[in-house]
Amino acid sequence: MGRTIRARFVKGRLEPATRLNLTEGEEVTVTILEIPRRKGRDISRRAAGAWKGTIAADTLIRNIYTDRLVSTRSVPKL
Repeated sequence: MGRTIRARFVKGRLEPATRLNLTEGEEVTVTILEIPRRKGRDISRRAAGAWKGTIAADTLIRNIYTDRLVSTRSVPKL
């Protein structure tokens, strides 16, 4: 049975935030997913909307659909 817990890395060890209810010597597999720090989140928030006003959305959509019609494949030889 799998579960997800939160833990903190302190002095070279992972310390669970909650009781694990494991028996002594029981082996488990640990997957570490790093949680971004607030500093990284602030950067993302500041970057949001940076492209606003640089290109009209209608023009961008029209260009995307126009480019999809262009065939770059050569005609297959049968």
